[in-house]
Amino acid sequence: MTSPKPKTIQTMKPSTVAKKLGVPLLATPAEFQASVISRDELKELQSTPPAWLADLRRDGPHTKQVIAAKLKVSIAGLLRGGITVPLTTAEIDALKAEKPEWLEREQALQAEARKAALRLK
Repeated sequence: MTSPKPKTIQTMKPSTVAKKLGVPLLATPAEFQASVISRDELKELQSTPPAWLADLRRDGPHTKQVIAAKLKVSIAGLLRGGITVPLTTAEIDALKAEKPEWLEREQALQAEARKAALRLK
């Protein structure tokens, strides 16, 4: 009878973990960027985020996926609007208040795309 193999700990690069957490890697603390994170540590970060992660999620800077969702546009729409860098929550709120022409146009395009997707279902 053979003994069971010891369970190996799966680890991830900080860039992968940052992506899974929805935060830009460069906005994370240096010790996070220099570490290797296990799946269990990722689950812990997701279930009970440390203060730095909670602050990043609340105030930003945010990833393009989060920015697009908050502005109700597509990622391609962000690029067409000239948004190529992470934005903070305050900058996103300022864009919403300002309502530039490109944002209104992209929001309308996104709304039409959602309606079309619902019709196809």
